[in-house]
Amino acid sequence: MSQAQTPATDEGAPQGLRVGLIGLGLMGGPISKRFLSKGLPLTCYDIDEAALADARRRGASTASNPAEVARGSDATFVIVPTADDARSVCLGEDGLLAGAAEGSVIVLCSSLKPAVCAEIAERGLQQNVKVIDAPMTGGISAAEDGTMTLLVGGDEGALEKARPAMQAIATVVHHLGPIGAGQIGKTVNNLIHWGEVVVITESLALGAKLGVDPSRLRPALIDASVDSRSIRALETMRLTWHAKDLADAMEMAEEVGAALPTAAVVRERMKLLTQERVIKLLNDDEGWASA
Repeated sequence: MSQAQTPATDEGAPQGLRVGLIGLGLMGGPISKRFLSKGLPLTCYDIDEAALADARRRGASTASNPAEVARGSDATFVIVPTADDARSVCLGEDGLLAGAAEGSVIVLCSSLKPAVCAEIAERGLQQNVKVIDAPMTGGISAAEDGTMTLLVGGDEGALEKARPAMQAIATVVHHLGPIGAGQIGKTVNNLIHWGEVVVITESLALGAKLGVDPSRLRPALIDASVDSRSIRALETMRLTWHAKDLADAMEMAEEVGAALPTAAVVRERMKLLTQERVIKLLNDDEGWASA
């Protein structure tokens, strides 16, 4: 194991770390449960009042705005959908930096461009608040059972301060470099992931057309040389984020003059792929071709 890769070992409830969480959606909701299950004092904010009420029932404190969350937290995790949302909850009039104490940490878990992370981190430095990026891999199921991998960019000391909370939600933490490096890692991860999804489904479809039932072929491939999380969890994947992921990858590649010809093909092929089609294919339903 390299020095940059460290297990997020579970050693019981961390002592003395107050955790904040902005966003109680598909990922933030399960993550809030993980924090609470490990005995972490948790303060939450979301625009959804029902989500806040549910968090209170489970033992969390809730706040009326992000600044209030920051005032009661040593490390605040941000899990919101877009860059505009991240800027708003961090930099807005009632944002995290309006309430964060010196020495506290903001952890950007949303999928963002490195430049957005750098912008927020620069503002944080002006008041001695450290900002790191820690995008998540593994999806909703990993968020629910605490087995995510976190890809981190930013100050190592800030990472160590937030690590006790990360132990509640992840099995492995990779520190990839300065602020934004985690987002680069997530972009590369997602680029590979969607490429795998396209190749796997097209290959299984070829096998089906040649006469081998995909429900038999896939277990054989898992035991052969092409096993992956993508092929194992194909029918449970939410095929919803590929457009954003691939657009971000191609835009970032253009900024540094890198060619991504395969990504352009993957982006077009993913437009045709739905979960319904995947399930039909895996069940060897001839209707998959027209679904």
